[in-house]
Amino acid sequence: MAGQSSGCGSLMSVVVHGDSALNEQEKELNQRLRRLYPAINEQETPLPRSWSPKDKFSYIGLSQNNLRVHYKGHGKTPKDAASVRATHPIPAACGIYYFEVKIVSKGRDGYMGIGLSAQGVNMNRLPGWDKQSYGYHGDDGHSFCSSGTGQPYGPTFTTGDVIGCCVNLINNTCFYTKNGHSLGIAFTDLPPNLYPTVGLQTPGEVVDANFGQHPFVFDIEDYRREWQSKIQTQIDGFPTGDREGEWQMMIQKMVSSYLVHHGYCATAEAFAKSTDQAVHEELASIKNRQKIQKLVLAGRMGEAIETTQQLYPSLVERNPNLLFMLKVRQFIEMVNGTDSEVRCLGGRSPKSQDSYPGSPRTFSSPSMSPSHSTNIHSLALVKSSSSHGHLAGFDSNCSNGVMSNKTPHQSHCHKHQPSSLTTPDLNSINNTRSQQPNSYTSNDVDMETDRCSNGVSELSSNGFLNGSSKHDHEMEDCEAEMEIDSTQLRRQLCGGSQAAIELMIHFGRELQAMSEQLRRECGKNSTNKKMLKDAFSLLAYSDPWNSPVGYQLDSIQREPVCSALNSAILEFHNLPKQPPLAQAMGQATQCLGLMARSGSGSCAFAAVEDYLH
Repeated sequence: MAGQSSGCGSLMSVVVHGDSALNEQEKELNQRLRRLYPAINEQETPLPRSWSPKDKFSYIGLSQNNLRVHYKGHGKTPKDAASVRATHPIPAACGIYYFEVKIVSKGRDGYMGIGLSAQGVNMNRLPGWDKQSYGYHGDDGHSFCSSGTGQPYGPTFTTGDVIGCCVNLINNTCFYTKNGHSLGIAFTDLPPNLYPTVGLQTPGEVVDANFGQHPFVFDIEDYRREWQSKIQTQIDGFPTGDREGEWQMMIQKMVSSYLVHHGYCATAEAFAKSTDQAVHEELASIKNRQKIQKLVLAGRMGEAIETTQQLYPSLVERNPNLLFMLKVRQFIEMVNGTDSEVRCLGGRSPKSQDSYPGSPRTFSSPSMSPSHSTNIHSLALVKSSSSHGHLAGFDSNCSNGVMSNKTPHQSHCHKHQPSSLTTPDLNSINNTRSQQPNSYTSNDVDMETDRCSNGVSELSSNGFLNGSSKHDHEMEDCEAEMEIDSTQLRRQLCGGSQAAIELMIHFGRELQAMSEQLRRECGKNSTNKKMLKDAFSLLAYSDPWNSPVGYQLDSIQREPVCSALNSAILEFHNLPKQPPLAQAMGQATQCLGLMARSGSGSCAFAAVEDYLH
């Protein structure tokens, strides 16, 4: 039995090690492909990564993750030739595409062809023999361009050689390499949507493909840089003619409107003065928007909503879905302990409870009564009962809510299972300080006052703020800050305050009622339904920050809310809700996508980001 146990352990070790190696290879492949083809979106246009087990002749055998090809036919006549295509065609947005084939064995005669072919080309042939098929053959070194008659091209190749095939989708040409050296142009006027193809004809022939799984022998990245420089030179040299002054003025207006849109008061004023432009929004209005943006980005949603209602009383009345989105975000900030209402109840400033991994702080709280536990449990159960109507949403045509397009960070999700919070759970969360030998006391920290500071700096990462406003006297209550080395401490629900938790539960019930009222008035809306469900689901975990829905507590999730509210205020003033500069950027990006779909390879080297210095 001991021998069997030892054998099983060894086998398991081999399996685990093998899986780890495969994961590393896949990671390396993905990184290399992203570096070589940054303009490619593989969800829309997947890259060739292996040979297709479905798109091949029967005499072709595949192994080693469909990267090794061997011949298994008779090999007596040309009618015994066999080919295989890759899983996907070469996307035009690659700009420059490259793959390599290593000759493992030339077999009996070395009748091997490496090249390209279109979908539907006969696979009972070597590449290059038929229309829309192109190949470089090893036995004679000839190139075959849609014809059974070859043309002298390069040297022969045999066992141990590495043959590369490079497709230039900008000028529609193709050249080959042998052992890292270019052999010159082989084909011109290539059609779009060609597949990497390899063909064999005699027994013993074996080849391995490299679609990016390993570093290439040929320096394809240097060749790509050469063409990227050519395309950028063409763009930079585009003639402006007599309209240069007109275009310069237009760009200045776009920049000015962008600064105004995002509330860069001082910069917008200075830029407008230096370019002799007028700012089409009153300075006071810009500062009001800036004030609200700061509150949202600080996680102080209650104050942001109240300020918005004071300054623009009819705005939220006209946009009930906007108000709902703001209220949902306020609930999330309550859970996080950063909203003004729960922060003051907890006797703390928001920075200690922010969503950054290094900023949690522990507070002791009184034991909770069974009713408190029941309330939280009931609210958390909304997650599982939403299918019964408790989280009925609304129709999307009655919504202006914005959901973040950031990818949720879930690196620790597998360690945390959902659970409703009971009284022991809450006491465990909120009393961890006394159980931690390395916890700091109040004597270990410095006191400071920090306006609008919950871990979000004055210069927010989305560029909305420039810190020029000095209105922040209203933000000073409950601002005493205790800076600590908090890497050893845990964050707490609502900042660790029992009163704050009660307030959060009450607010959640009001939010649920608001959801049901909006559903009756506007109809179902899947976006709002999911928004509320995800927010309430935070309470189903003992540690919401490290749960599958914990990404909502990250401060970066405030940015789309801030943007949506800012756009609504601008629209309220009959101003563009999106700055012309952002619209131009979006249009340019869409144009590049259209170029890619139409087969224009130069789009690979015309990314808008490359020209934003």
